[in-house]
Amino acid sequence: MFPALTANQERLIEIARVLGRARFAPRAAKHDLEASFPFDNYADLREAGFLGLTIPARYGGLGADYATYALVSAELGRWCGATALTFNMHACSMLWPGQIVDDLPMAEPDRAAHEHRRARIYERVLQEGAVFAQPFSEPDSAAAAGHAPFGTSARPVDGGWVVSGEKHFASLSGAAHYYGLLCTENRPDRAPRVEDTLYLAVPAEAPGAEVFGSWDPLGMRGTVSRSLRFREVFVPEDHLMMPRGIYYRAAVSWPHMFMTLCPTYLGIAQAAFDFTVAYLRGEVEGAPRTSARRSAAKQLAVAEMRLKLEQAQALFYRAVGEARVNPPKADRLRAYAAQHTVMEHASDICRLAIRTCGGRSIFRALPLERLYRDSRCGSLMLPWTADICLERMGRESLFEPGERE
Repeated sequence: MFPALTANQERLIEIARVLGRARFAPRAAKHDLEASFPFDNYADLREAGFLGLTIPARYGGLGADYATYALVSAELGRWCGATALTFNMHACSMLWPGQIVDDLPMAEPDRAAHEHRRARIYERVLQEGAVFAQPFSEPDSAAAAGHAPFGTSARPVDGGWVVSGEKHFASLSGAAHYYGLLCTENRPDRAPRVEDTLYLAVPAEAPGAEVFGSWDPLGMRGTVSRSLRFREVFVPEDHLMMPRGIYYRAAVSWPHMFMTLCPTYLGIAQAAFDFTVAYLRGEVEGAPRTSARRSAAKQLAVAEMRLKLEQAQALFYRAVGEARVNPPKADRLRAYAAQHTVMEHASDICRLAIRTCGGRSIFRALPLERLYRDSRCGSLMLPWTADICLERMGRESLFEPGERE
């Protein structure tokens, strides 16, 4: 079970709630309609110090650990899914070089070099207001799913690397100052391997980096996740965000690092439930004048929604509370189960919300149709899509590591 919230967690969640209710929610429809990036929301996040949310306090950040970040992200998701989802990319770009790296063993010279590099990365955020994206997906989805090396390559040269490749569904494209790029280091002594993954901070304005393609999707329109192309882009050595080999070891040893898209969709599920209750109680402008809450059918539907929400929350909070390096098998499988349950239940709760509230709820003047469209995107998101979670739960339940048949 997730422990009681600390005073600091309650404070950070309350900041997210105030920002979300007063500012992000009123702007959400505009950014959705225009498929425009919420720069105004990021100005508010910057002013609140939230760009440094997952930067350790010793560097001047707010010092949120993995669990605290997940709770704050779920609150942001209640008010604007696109803001929460894109903010996840930035927050994890700070969390991975921090808590995740600190939990992994490495040689002291490597740790000292990393300490120097990440101090400069954190300084760019805290002093210069830099925003980091985390483009993951590529034309071949096998890499993002962990089944193959990334097609984006990094060729070692004096003082750094030369990067070439493409990323798709790159949230914050054109909005971020740096792209936290996962790519494969070219090694002359062997073929590309997933173990050779590098995590590099590529300046958005670097020569050879470009944003291309259109963006007019079903949901999560405010993420502006266009495509990125890198043609012989030089990246200096001090832009290495995790030491060589550490990303692969983290992916194996710290699996919950891939569960951070989940809180956004838990927030969307909560928002859909809250709206439905308020709508049926007649507390929403545009709701039916006659009370709908007396209907037995409506009551049963709300009960079903609450059941799904409680199930999703229970699994989510337990999995978040279990996140750590080298979790036991049961905890890892529960993380897959939590991801799948939240993503699928969020979509189903939004479906039930529209059916229960009725025809008026599909109009853009109300938020429910946007929540429904946004919720449909969660199960498709790499690296832990709904199908991948099911596949891994089944395979890892039946086979122990190293077993073949």
